[in-house]
Amino acid sequence: MGLCLFINPIKGAGDDLPDVGDHAPDIAQIDHYDLSDIDLSPYAALMLPAHLDQRFFGTLTTKIEGFLADGGTLVFNGHVAWPMLPEFQTFVPLENQSLENLIIHRLADHPVFEGVDTHHLTFRRGVAGFYARGYNPPPKGAIALHGVGPDRLPCDWIYHRPEGGRILMHAGNDLWMYAGSEDSTARIVPQLCQWAGSGDRGQEAVS
Repeated sequence: MGLCLFINPIKGAGDDLPDVGDHAPDIAQIDHYDLSDIDLSPYAALMLPAHLDQRFFGTLTTKIEGFLADGGTLVFNGHVAWPMLPEFQTFVPLENQSLENLIIHRLADHPVFEGVDTHHLTFRRGVAGFYARGYNPPPKGAIALHGVGPDRLPCDWIYHRPEGGRILMHAGNDLWMYAGSEDSTARIVPQLCQWAGSGDRGQEAVS
């Protein structure tokens, strides 16, 4: 399995997240702005936090597209404010955040969410709305994994790019916040790391 690279959130943001290393000891971590200088060739997957400097990340579009074209996996958390890749569109918030509109529905099975109860995604500590309050519109050909509200708006999707590589989009708070949870969402982080490191690029990285 290939190595995943986690970009730490902007300093001062995301301080309430569990430590990545405690729950995924084989994952590498770098400071936020070191992404411009690091060689991505040893890594199977690049994992971005919700607290991302999207303007900065947008200056690296060519580098990220090359990483994807070589078979890499990109995991994006959060709301797209500045479309940084051709596959990205600006986040669309829910018009009404009633309980009905915040319920999470499974639309397709995926290894990252195997065994995860959507009730546990909808409610965190008895409160709805932590998982998703809108969606980042998917490109044509993407597969919606979870939908929010009665219209099943695609808050999670997976896209296999014709040019190579794959993008897992989560339009909400960091999936890392579920690390060490006491319910079925505790499965997300280890399953995310296993899946993200299992692509063709990941196999080549360790061969």
